[in-house]
Amino acid sequence: MERDAVDGVLLDCPWVPVCISGSQLLAKTWFGDTAYRILLTDLHSVWEEEMDTRAIQDRAQELNRRLRAPVHAFFSHMCEVAHPCLSGRVEDGGALQFSLNHHGGDINLKLKSELAGVPFYWEFRCTPAPVALVCSQLVRPLLLMSRLLQRQVGQLGALLARKDTELQDYRDNGAVLSRERLQTELFEEQSYRENFLTQTVPQVCARQGGLGFDSELQELYSAVTSYGNTNARKRKISERHAPEEDETTTEDRDPNHAASGTQPPGEEVNHGLDQGDRDRTTDSETPNEEKTTVPMATAADRPSARPKKKKAKGLFG
Repeated sequence: MERDAVDGVLLDCPWVPVCISGSQLLAKTWFGDTAYRILLTDLHSVWEEEMDTRAIQDRAQELNRRLRAPVHAFFSHMCEVAHPCLSGRVEDGGALQFSLNHHGGDINLKLKSELAGVPFYWEFRCTPAPVALVCSQLVRPLLLMSRLLQRQVGQLGALLARKDTELQDYRDNGAVLSRERLQTELFEEQSYRENFLTQTVPQVCARQGGLGFDSELQELYSAVTSYGNTNARKRKISERHAPEEDETTTEDRDPNHAASGTQPPGEEVNHGLDQGDRDRTTDSETPNEEKTTVPMATAADRPSARPKKKKAKGLFG
């Protein structure tokens, strides 16, 4: 699969919270037939690794000296044991050993399992991700999610205001609550916003250690990135077709190209003339054609004038 295609597939995968060796991380992974892509972040740094078939084969030989199987023979096993841990579905432990180590600016995930009764080792060696990748996979989607949530809050506030108006109309017409505990105060957006900033924000920030990318945020992230991927694919398709359309349009608009491509040699091309102009042009050109025909006929009669010259010679003689 091409790099752009892998980036697109990875973008559709949501960030999920994982815990490896006591470290809280957000991860997103993509496993192909014999290739994978992994992204990890602790919200201080972002790391990535991308491996194809050849690279996986070389690393497997490096870590498992006795391994002689082709990639497809052991890659499915690696996916079965690693993917659940990197998707937040299973905590590491038991027969599977998953550990995390920092090496300078890099991060290594070491995996130990059993394959056909023999220990199988693997390492995900992640290096710092480029800024462009961080922006496309994390920053831009999160900013778009923030704008969407802000709009949702505005729409909910407007809905509450309409509900308050509706309830007030019921009261004005004599409606009474059967249970007093259901009584609510009128919704005031400004006071609600102030209370939210002073009370809710500190509570959320205090629990930020858990990263808090829950299932609802994952669903929103997937919706945002899926829509962005669809638009990106449409733009690429239109960009591929744009040069062909421009070339066709240029050929259609170029009179020289049209004349050279369709008009036989020696014929004149008249552009922009209507039927009346063509008739007038034909009428004006007719006398010239007759004048041209007369000299040509005189020139053709010259052989019949030669006997006259012979008579002249006889007179001089």
